[in-house]
Amino acid sequence: MKEATVRSRLNPKLKEQAEIVLSSIGMTSSEAIRLFYKQIAIRKEFPLELKVPNQETIKSFEEPHEAVSLGELRQMFK
Repeated sequence: MKEATVRSRLNPKLKEQAEIVLSSIGMTSSEAIRLFYKQIAIRKEFPLELKVPNQETIKSFEEPHEAVSLGELRQMFK
């Protein structure tokens, strides 16, 4: 029996985007949160590696990028 509740306020767009991804793999938000908490409990640590981006990475986020077609990607991996 589940007795505890976790509440969180999220940006509605972020919530929608995440739920689309979760839905595509057949998972609900509640299941994802339970999985996340379970991994914390099992590992006894935060289950994701968090890093502060360096200046080069930040700069690359800000620069415009050209779209790459699927054909170009396939060619690149050949």
